Amino acid sequence: MSSAAAKPILYSYFRSSCSWRVRIALALKGIAYDVVPVNLLKDGGQQFSAEFKAVNPMQQVPALKIDGITLSQSLAIIHYLEDTCPNPRLLPQDLKKRAQVRMIADHIVSGIQPLQNLSILKQMGEKKMEWAQNCIASGFQALEQTLQHTAGRYCVGDEVSMADLCLVPQVFNAERFKVDMGPYPTITRINKALLELEAFKVSHPSLQPDTPAELRA
Repeated sequence: MSSAAAKPILYSYFRSSCSWRVRIALALKGIAYDVVPVNLLKDGGQQFSAEFKAVNPMQQVPALKIDGITLSQSLAIIHYLEDTCPNPRLLPQDLKKRAQVRMIADHIVSGIQPLQNLSILKQMGEKKMEWAQNCIASGFQALEQTLQHTAGRYCVGDEVSMADLCLVPQVFNAERFKVDMGPYPTITRINKALLELEAFKVSHPSLQPDTPAELRA
C-alpha cells in the first residue's frame, strides 16, 4: 500500500474543540482514519514532545496525515477535505451564503476559541474560569446576532456547513466553562439540531479512543 493510499492518521485529543471540528468533517464525508491520541495535559503536554513537534511545529492538535502530506490547522484541513472529497459539500454553492459560512467559522475559530484555549488559560491562573466565560460570552453575543440573519435549521440555511462544524465544539466548551446559554436561543437551537446528526454523535468527545473512563458516554 503506497503512503498516498494509506489510511489517514489524525493526531487528536478527545476534548480539543479544534480536533472535534475535523472529526466531524471526516465523519460527514465518510473518510475512515486512524487516531493517534496526543494528551495535552499528560507528561507536561504530549504536544511538546520532539516527536509531535516533527508532525506539527506549532505543537497543537489536530494534525492530519493524508495523501502523503501532513496538514495542521482545523480549517485548512477541512478545506482540503472539501476540495478532495466534495460530497456532502460543507460550503454552499451560493457565493453570499458561502461567505457567511466562512465568516461564522472565522468568528469562532479566530475570535472566540483561541482566547479560551489551554495555552491562554494556563497563564490566567485562578482567573481562568472567569476569563473563559467572558471571552465566550462576548463572542456568543455577536454570534447570536449574526445567526438571527443567516440561520435556517443550521448556521446558514438548512444545510450543514463548515460553520456548524465550528459551532458545536464551541458550545461544548461554553458548557464546560459553565457559560449561561440563556441569552443565546439561536445558538442553543442550532446546536441541539446538529447533535442529533450521526456525524456529530460519533465524533463527540465522550466517544473517542482516548476519552477517560469517567467521561465516557
